[in-house]
Amino acid sequence: MPGLGHLSPPQGSPGTPVPATSPTNSPAVFPPVPPPPPARRSIRIRLLALALIPLGIVLPLMLGALAYWGGDYLDRLLVTKVRSDLTVAQGYFERVSDGVGRSVSSLADSERLAHVLRTGAARREVAVADLLAGMQGDFGLDFLQFFPVHRNTAETSGWPVVQSALAGSASVHPAIFTGPQLFTLSPALANQARTPLIPTPNARPDSREVETRGLVIHAAAPVRDVSGRLLGVLTGGILLNKNLDFIDRLNAIVYPEGALPFGSAGTATLFLDDVRVATNVRLFEGERAIGTRVSASVFDTVLGQGQTWLDRAFVVKDWYVSGYAPLLDGQKKRIGMLYVGFLEGPFSDARRQALAVVVGLFGAAMLVAGIFAAFWARRVFRPIERMHATMHAIEHGNADARVGPIASRDELGVVAGHFDRLLDRLQAQADSLKRWGEALDVKVAARTAELEQAVADLKAAQSQLVNNEKLAAIGQLTAGVAHEINNPIAVIQGNLDVLRDLLGDAAKPVEPETRLIQEQVHRIRLIVAKLLQFARPQDYVGYLEPVEAPPLVQDCLVLVRHLLKKGNIAIEQHVDSTRPVICNKNELQQVVINLLVNAIQAMPDGGVLSIAAEDWDEADMPVGIRLTVADTGPGIGPADLDRLFKPFFTAKKPGGNGLGLWVSQTLIERYGGRLTAASEPGKGAQFTIWLRCEPLV
Repeated sequence: MPGLGHLSPPQGSPGTPVPATSPTNSPAVFPPVPPPPPARRSIRIRLLALALIPLGIVLPLMLGALAYWGGDYLDRLLVTKVRSDLTVAQGYFERVSDGVGRSVSSLADSERLAHVLRTGAARREVAVADLLAGMQGDFGLDFLQFFPVHRNTAETSGWPVVQSALAGSASVHPAIFTGPQLFTLSPALANQARTPLIPTPNARPDSREVETRGLVIHAAAPVRDVSGRLLGVLTGGILLNKNLDFIDRLNAIVYPEGALPFGSAGTATLFLDDVRVATNVRLFEGERAIGTRVSASVFDTVLGQGQTWLDRAFVVKDWYVSGYAPLLDGQKKRIGMLYVGFLEGPFSDARRQALAVVVGLFGAAMLVAGIFAAFWARRVFRPIERMHATMHAIEHGNADARVGPIASRDELGVVAGHFDRLLDRLQAQADSLKRWGEALDVKVAARTAELEQAVADLKAAQSQLVNNEKLAAIGQLTAGVAHEINNPIAVIQGNLDVLRDLLGDAAKPVEPETRLIQEQVHRIRLIVAKLLQFARPQDYVGYLEPVEAPPLVQDCLVLVRHLLKKGNIAIEQHVDSTRPVICNKNELQQVVINLLVNAIQAMPDGGVLSIAAEDWDEADMPVGIRLTVADTGPGIGPADLDRLFKPFFTAKKPGGNGLGLWVSQTLIERYGGRLTAASEPGKGAQFTIWLRCEPLV
């Protein structure tokens, strides 16, 4: 490109020369920049491809997805529509059936029929026939019959509704009447039901040429006298074969005027098995498709498996979005089908038209976008090429190379200006990085020293852990030694008692020696007891006696007086309880002294040592006493407070081994009491001994 070989940084940029200008405002002369290497792929092609790929690939994919999912969504909408239509049709069929049942039941319970049945036997049959003939037209029924109880012949034994009425309850169900049964009711009904079968593509093979059976809505109700005695059964119904009023009314309810868009037409049909016996589907212009049969696939699904068909189906001569539901008689046998559906063609045409419109819009959008992308790509790639040339020059050692002024004021122009400013700052940042490296070396040395100190602390902790393990081992060894000493002591004590018993008065000359032996044996026993108490304090129980708080506190203060004299520590006493508790005085004294010593050691610079004793009551009942030892030292941290009573835990006191509080807690818990601690950092610590009047042992 012309002019790309004379680029320089913006005027005034630090570390870059300012182009010289002539007094006549001649154009600036920029430092030469090495020509960029030939690009393997033009930036123009890349930009055009970037702009056109979404249009050339993504949009067709979106179009395909739209066509697929849109078609699938439309199909699901059509299936949902036909499902609701079938539900409406079933509701109307049930309403008509209920109407037939109510008509028969109302007549069976009417006074008119009861009055006729009370007439003489000679005229009763004629009177009943005349009444039923008149009422049949009034109720809109095709037949109406009365069967006395004694007339339960083969003629009625196959009718479930009659058997239900004889059992005492009215019922109504679809049923199939044979040709002879219809002829018995009325020759006109038999003639109406007679339907020639028309060969139908895709139907199941059938050798019959005519259908003589009738699909009937059959109802029956029991007839009783005033005393409730069953007199007979009243039956009635309507024949659905060629019942055009019924099927046209059903179609008008399901598909009223304007219910279907795009000029589609709705249809309804009643099937006896797989034969259309009532339909508004047209075979030819003006001729209904009565006598045609349903396809084998629909027959197998609906009548064979008892399922509802909700899908497209070929009906007579065209494709319909169809819904088929089985019709069940009183014995739950599938005897026919109820069908509703509408033409699929108008919806398919509308879908194709919509898809064509979308394809056209997408094509126009791709054309316009392609022209626009080609036009704007020429303006976009120029700043990018100049930045590329600048980077190439810098890579070859020309640190003064810059993009220079850009005529474009869009984002790419702003990026080019930022690029020049970033290059100006790069050298300054390089110097800063050198200084940061030196500072980093200093920090690394400091971190290394900290790491060495951490390693030293870790070694000290390991040494402390080894000491703790040694103390634990010493405790176990002490327990074993104490038990081993007990055996010879018992032998010495037993033999000494035998000597006294055998010698009697002859032992008086050596009585001082035997007494000395006895005292030393007792001393050894005390030493063993202390060893056992240290090793397993929970297994050792000393001599129990009543102990009161005031003398106990005074005795303990006397024993720690030498420690109090070393520091500037004041004593506060609040001994308000004289209630005695049963325990080993020496052990309790040992616990209190341990707490006093800990409190004194927590106040090396002086402070106040508080000792309190008060009654411990619960629910106005005496339980025991509370002994509290508090100090004004630095307190105990939350982390240390949780581990305070664990063996071998120590707060780094001089000469401490971490067993004092653990042994003290064990001694107190031996009598059913407890030892608690409370502290706030900077506000001292407080230890409380809870002792019951009677130990729980």
